[in-house]
Amino acid sequence: MGAFSSLSERLNHIFSKLTKRGRLTELEIKTAMREVRVALLEADVNIQVAKKFCADVSEKAVGQEILKSLNPAQQVIKIVNEELIALMGSTNQKLTVAPKPPTVIMMCGLQGAGKTTLCGKLAVNLKKNGKKPLLVGCDIYRPAAINQLKVVGKNAGAEVFEKGTQSPVKTAKEAVEHARSMGFDTVIIDTAGRLEIDEPLMQELENIKSAVDVSEILLTVDSMMGQVAVNVAKTFNERLEVTGVILTKLDGDTRGGACLSIKAVTGKPIKFIGVGEKLTDLEPFYPDRMASRILGMGDVLTLIEKAQEAVTEEQAKSMQKKMLENSFTLEDYLTQFESMKKMGGAQALLAMMPGGSKVKAEDIDESRIERTKAIILSMTKRERTEPSIINSSRKKRIAAGSGTSVQEVNQLLKQFDQTKQLMKQLKSGKRRLPF
Repeated sequence: MGAFSSLSERLNHIFSKLTKRGRLTELEIKTAMREVRVALLEADVNIQVAKKFCADVSEKAVGQEILKSLNPAQQVIKIVNEELIALMGSTNQKLTVAPKPPTVIMMCGLQGAGKTTLCGKLAVNLKKNGKKPLLVGCDIYRPAAINQLKVVGKNAGAEVFEKGTQSPVKTAKEAVEHARSMGFDTVIIDTAGRLEIDEPLMQELENIKSAVDVSEILLTVDSMMGQVAVNVAKTFNERLEVTGVILTKLDGDTRGGACLSIKAVTGKPIKFIGVGEKLTDLEPFYPDRMASRILGMGDVLTLIEKAQEAVTEEQAKSMQKKMLENSFTLEDYLTQFESMKKMGGAQALLAMMPGGSKVKAEDIDESRIERTKAIILSMTKRERTEPSIINSSRKKRIAAGSGTSVQEVNQLLKQFDQTKQLMKQLKSGKRRLPF
């Protein structure tokens, strides 16, 4: 995950020095925690939060039972992991559902944080969970804001309610009535943003909050703003009492400090994180999984969830059967690449695997995967199921059709053959899976 790669590297370096020492003294732990504090500050974590975090870890880590344990360094890492989880809110905070529909979610935030797009992402997420959301255009100031919401709504497959430039408070009230009569169980209100917080904006948001029975006030925050994002969250919360935060652009080249500071500074949980451009790139926020990613331990649970979304149970069973029967074809190979793409690509998957964060982005050649797919797509159906018939003239045709070289076609066939051989060995019991 881009947001924490440098922090992960720093923490791993600090902890590897502790691990090499075996037994630890109180001084060694305190020295390590000073380094951790510097690493957190460089990741743009709020200074008070970083200080308190390191003090809390030090206090727990210098206990006699830790210092005398067989592996004190591992105990220290365990404490850091637990404290990171606590810092970010302990558990995943689900959206509040109104006892009587519709549930009204008010989205707010500064201009440019990606709020309107996020309304669509949230609609997609809710639809996936069996909800029927209605998007409401209440940003009457930014040119084309309502048109943007309409485009987002169309792409998300969600209806948009708007009344042009009439009072946003009136539109919000009418939208809730419309939702109630038309069977929408969730209303997502896209409110106006500003380039900076000002009194008229806050007053309008307070008026909408008073006019409709709001279950959630979700603040969209651009994580690339670092500590500014935390201060924005604090101000919005003081005026509106937000119920949760959605952090966007957590996939970009950001230091991620906002993620570690928001809960501690505002007392409000991060409920979702935006991890990409697509409407499906919104994930529920799990503090324990994020702590694992930060410490370079991977995020296997999210990986499993993504796999379940990308591959149906039938597909998984069919693939397992083919592997056991050794009837795996290049067609199945292609399906595997498609599933990987649905799960976010090789780089996203590696970031979720234990130790995967150590692999640099430039070491992963996503274009090679695309070239491999192009080669398979240039084959006939028979060639995909019976690769043995691919002679030199066929190889030339496939290479020309896929814009690759005969050498690359040979590489793919060799790789595929090795995969089949491995499956044969697994079936005969000569080899065991490495887990």
